[in-house]
Order: sequence, then structure tokens, then C-alpha cells
Amino acid sequence: MRKGFGSSPVGLVLMGGGARAAYQVGVLSGILQILDPDRSPQFCNPFPILCGTSAGAINAAALACRANDIHLAVDRLVTLWDELHTEHIYRSDALSLLGTGWRWLSMLALGWLWPGLRGRRPSSLLDNSPLADLLAATLDFDRLNDNLDQGELQALAITATAFVTGEHLTFYNARHLIDPWTRSLRRAVPGRVGVEHLMASSAIPFIFPAQAILVNGKTEWCGDGSMRQLAPLSPAIHLGAERVLVVGTGHRDDTHAEERQVDSHYPPLAQVGGHVLSSIFMDGLSMDVERLERINDLLALAPAEKVETQSLRTVSALTITPSKPLDNIAMEFLHQMPPSVRTLFRVLGVSSGSGATTGGALVSYLLFEAGYTRELIRLGRADSMERIEEVKAFFKETPQ
Repeated sequence: MRKGFGSSPVGLVLMGGGARAAYQVGVLSGILQILDPDRSPQFCNPFPILCGTSAGAINAAALACRANDIHLAVDRLVTLWDELHTEHIYRSDALSLLGTGWRWLSMLALGWLWPGLRGRRPSSLLDNSPLADLLAATLDFDRLNDNLDQGELQALAITATAFVTGEHLTFYNARHLIDPWTRSLRRAVPGRVGVEHLMASSAIPFIFPAQAILVNGKTEWCGDGSMRQLAPLSPAIHLGAERVLVVGTGHRDDTHAEERQVDSHYPPLAQVGGHVLSSIFMDGLSMDVERLERINDLLALAPAEKVETQSLRTVSALTITPSKPLDNIAMEFLHQMPPSVRTLFRVLGVSSGSGATTGGALVSYLLFEAGYTRELIRLGRADSMERIEEVKAFFKETPQ
């Protein structure tokens, strides 16, 4: 009999972060080592509800496609990130980058004079069509549906943002019928999840192009799900999770503002861009975890019969984020990027050294090179192994 984890389902929430998502794979590898060091054939998927955003959506979908063998699923993810190169994610050759740069320049300089140029305007800074090919070759969505049918998985949810309506959309595929939920500027859409949903969820604004998705018979142009993600834990809870394991990609800097080195010079574009991406990918998580903790405290004070009649429940959460700043790690491996991309980064203001003004934050999201991703995997595994007792306590419910 396969070993389960009780009647209190765990929702795994994987946040966005571009290349930083390699860290999540290391964390998951460490967690499985803690829960099942002997790799027992009776061990089942401890994350029956999988939710992902941006690059985290890709990791979540990969786990869902092999939920019947979660050790193999994580092993495959480790191999994928361990052997990754920039050209697997976006076109990085000089000709492609020059072509995109020329289209931007011609539109900005001459678009007002020749309106015909506007029809050929570029849709993004980088062309990530290689990522679509990689996902199509790597992920087996038929296997995902088999895992749902066989009970190896309860649900998979992928989030994206609709550019026209401004809604935050959660596309989900569930084993049992779950009514779609609607909140202010948030909407759930049931259906089969595919490559197009992953491309939409990971379409970092301005950097990668938006993806067209058919939603209730209408075409929605969607981008990165981290935008306007006010409640990243919400999909997992709506899908039935009573415990939520969150793996983020942002290092929490506890340094007081007055202790930080301040540069009085105007910030380079790379520094501004990195700060914007950090705000998109990280700010919503900490606020939502704090909100969950406050709700749990209030429920603990309410009469049990009142809580039961209102269909409310306490949801416990465990959050694991990098113990070290990933910006500095990224700069150590900048030399591994293709020369044409390094040139582009220099134009944007990326410089050598350490500190906020180097543009390391921007690099840390777009450095899809094996040296960097391997280091993040090692860090993720080490961070989870440093919290063995917390992980065991989180999964302490008596197995079925």
C-alpha cells in the first residue's frame, strides 16, 4: 500500500522568479530526502495540490506530469535545470538581438513618420520561443490527466494576468468538480492546462511577449502571473489545501535601511528594472502569509460551532526562501552568458562587482546558465536540510 499523508491535503505553492526558480527544485529535492530518504516505492506524492506562478508554474506542471513518481519528477527537474543554457529559454544570438533592437529603434525614431512601421513593432525585448519548444518536448500533459484520474494528484493551478481586463486569472485542472471562484480582479478558470498557459504565466512584462489564451470563448492576451498577485496562497486554499508549503525565490534582507550603503548617483536602468521585477515577484507573498496568520489567530478565538457553520478552517503554512541574496550569486556567473546578452546587459547598466547598483537583481532573473542554476539548486537543498525538524513537523500527520 502506498504511503500517504493523511486527510489534511498539502498545497505546494511555487512563486515566480525566472532563473531563480532553480532554487525551488533544490528545496523540493531536500524535502523529499527528509520525508523519504530510502526512496520507498510505497511513497506517494506529498503535494496533492500544486500551484505555480511564472517559472514556478513550469516547475509545478513538471511535478504534476509525474506525480505518480514524485522522486523521479524532482530528479528530472534537477537534471533540466542542471543542464540549462540561455538558448533553451530565449534567442540569444547576436543576429536575433540586433534584429529586435533595430525594430525598437526604427519604431521609436520613425514610427510617427511611417505609420506602417507600427504594424511591425516588437512585442518584447527577448524572443522566448525556444522555451515553448522545450516545454512541448519535456512535459506530457496526457500523463498529467492520468495522474488526476488515478488520484495521484488532486489539482494543478497556473496563474496569469490578463492585460486587457486587468484580471488575475487562475487556470486549474482538478480531479473533482470545484466551482470556479471570483474575487475583485481575480477569477478562476477550469479546464485543461497546457503549454500556452505556462508561456502566459512566465511572460515577464516587456522582456517576454504576451500569450493569447482562449477564456470562455474569448481571446485574452496574458502575461506573467506575478503581476497583481495579491493573494498567491488563495488558489491552493480554494482547491482544498489545509496546509500550504510555499517556496519563494526572494532573499529576505533584514539589514536596516540606515546600515545599507547608499549611492547618490542616478540608478542605471538595470538597477531600476531589477527592483521592478523584485517587486512583481516578491511583494505579494509576505503580505499574504501575514494575512493568513492573522486569520488563523482570529479563527482560534472564535467559537468552534461558528467556524464550522461558516465553512471556515485554519490553514497552516511553511515558507522557505533563499538564505542568501541571489543577486550576488548571479554576478559570479555572469561571464557564462552568451557575449551578445552580456553586451545587452552592459548597455542596460549591468556592471561587475557587488551591490545594488551593479544590476545583479536583473541578471538573477535572466541568467539561465547551468553554473548559476546548479548553485541555486545546491542552496535550495541546503536551506531545506537546515530546517529538517520544521519540515517533519509540517508533514507530521499520521499517514493513511
